[in-house]
Amino acid sequence: MRKIVQRKSQPKVAQQLEASGISALMARLLSVRGVTEVMQVSANLSHLLPPDTLTHNSSMARLLADAIEANKQLLVIGDYDADGATATAVAIKGLRAFGAKVDFLVPNRFEYGYGLTPEIVALAARKKPALIITVDNGIASVEGVAAANALGIQVLITDHHLPGQVLPQAACIINPNQHGCTFESKNLAGVGVMFYALLALRAEFRARGAYQVNAEGREGALGRARTAEPNLSELLDLVALGTVADLVKLDDNNRILVEQGLRRIRAGACSSGILALLRVSGRQSQTTHAQDLAFSVGPRLNAAGRLDDMTLGIQCLLAETEIEATKIAQQLQDLNLQRRSLEADMQEAASLSLDDIDVENQCSISMYQADWHQGVIGILASRIKERYHRPVIVFANAGDGLLKGSGRSIAGLHLRDALDLLSKHHPDLILKFGGHAMAAGLTIKQLDFELFNQSFEMIVKSLITVADLESVLEVDGSLNASDMTFVTAQMLERQVWGQGFAPPLFYDEFEVINQRVLGEKHLKLTLKTIDQALVIDAIYFNHPALLTSPVRAAYQLQTNSYNGAQKVQLNLQYIESTL
Repeated sequence: MRKIVQRKSQPKVAQQLEASGISALMARLLSVRGVTEVMQVSANLSHLLPPDTLTHNSSMARLLADAIEANKQLLVIGDYDADGATATAVAIKGLRAFGAKVDFLVPNRFEYGYGLTPEIVALAARKKPALIITVDNGIASVEGVAAANALGIQVLITDHHLPGQVLPQAACIINPNQHGCTFESKNLAGVGVMFYALLALRAEFRARGAYQVNAEGREGALGRARTAEPNLSELLDLVALGTVADLVKLDDNNRILVEQGLRRIRAGACSSGILALLRVSGRQSQTTHAQDLAFSVGPRLNAAGRLDDMTLGIQCLLAETEIEATKIAQQLQDLNLQRRSLEADMQEAASLSLDDIDVENQCSISMYQADWHQGVIGILASRIKERYHRPVIVFANAGDGLLKGSGRSIAGLHLRDALDLLSKHHPDLILKFGGHAMAAGLTIKQLDFELFNQSFEMIVKSLITVADLESVLEVDGSLNASDMTFVTAQMLERQVWGQGFAPPLFYDEFEVINQRVLGEKHLKLTLKTIDQALVIDAIYFNHPALLTSPVRAAYQLQTNSYNGAQKVQLNLQYIESTL
């Protein structure tokens, strides 16, 4: 059973928003999500936080501008998830638009692991870069930066992960979460940080007079002709994808970035790679919303990093023609199908193991099986966490007597801090770790798995309460039958929802008129509102068991297009019998 909690109403704020021209329903939904004025839901780019307020961003811009003017070879070191891939693509496209000579390298998770390690630096050195730029990594790369410095390669770090006690000796670091950074939003994804670096770079070139037209009619006042000033808004489709896929909090600033990116995608004014990924996932670019990026495009892009090499995903995002993008997108689709098959097998094995564990009397779950795939353990951890509402860490064999783990947490436990505390209690247990409040990665010795299991349980038990282990479902209360329309569903879908700005979830009682199982997995229903005013279709995914009428349902209102017909339906998320 889940505990159903209705979001606390803010009637005065809702009235003010409604008076500003927002519909009554949307004003109610926005007010309980912390929106107090219309400007917070404006997608105007002028409302973005200024680039120069990101600590050290102006210094970063000067270093990049100097390198570009000197025609130095730049090398971007990315990460193997969707955020890292989009950040790499933004860096490559953006820097080339400024005239930079730049290439990229992304570590293969199975050969090199995460981040700017000394091994990656040695590999990068073969390309003879004068300067390395990290995206979505680097804040923990103390040894890697030292290795680059020893080779005379300057390192610039753009990252958003939490820093350790010791920072790398890089030439410059921009990271909203580094100590002393006064940037108002701590929720930029890695791709957002790189985008902000480019905004500052453009401002630096403007200050240098790079885009002034001289008496001869030539642009450029820096000793050589330059290209026209780059339109950085052309990169916002990639920024939106990486931001949504990385599950960072969609605060006011991030929602502007995502909304602007979605507008470009809907207009078809985006990368060929994103359009191709939408096509292979059966989505229409004209009606794309944030959930499509999260659940359709993101997983297919991530499949490259999980099962193969994220270079393939980055190449898709950088593809210059529809033919090239379509070919790579199909390869990513095939990899995603393989990932789903592996995930299903691993979930079945995990379920059998969990049947033998008294999960209810544990505060955490740590699991390992020798044949589990490194690239899929993060997804498995998420699935187990959703089922049992406990912090979960799943390990896979990394060879050489090592295990690599991927963890997912619940609201009551900051996972990276928990691992940090554990490492202080047992300094030799965790060989390396990093991550966020809700997700983290780590490496341990295979022989230490049981010790880790026991020690992690003790740490978690000391940090959380029994109440933290109770699954809570926040809902937005009842939805009037008059609002259960296709137009309302369209309005809700076009709003940016996501992490920290949850999509609306309504809670009402219904009579079940008809129900049938689809594909042995899903339940298709016809429901009637309890006042008999409306009959409406509904779908309950991954729930084949028939329901006993009447029911209370937590649901999302959504559009459903099938065989050319457009209808409204309820997407059921949770059901309770009222008998």
